Amino acid sequence: MTDIELSDGEYTAVVDTVEDGLATVFFERDGEEVGNAVLEASRLPSNAQHADAILSVTLSGGHLESASYEPERTATRREASQDRFDRLSKRPPSDEDA
Repeated sequence: MTDIELSDGEYTAVVDTVEDGLATVFFERDGEEVGNAVLEASRLPSNAQHADAILSVTLSGGHLESASYEPERTATRREASQDRFDRLSKRPPSDEDA
């Protein structure tokens, strides 16, 4: 796959999708998305080769130098996303309900 076009350093990585052995990964720094890449899923820890997995990664020279799965952060983010979805899916009260 291609190099990761981000500066060397530590990032939070979020796996978006894993299909046909390829993982689409978004990189964040200080809570802001700063880039993405398509990587061979085998370059990720085996327990992080699924959508919504959160990892702490180190990039160097456009390559993934290290990656560690963050299961607690993954669960917390999943719960927050589900709560947000649940809130947004509720119908607002109609004028008749008021």
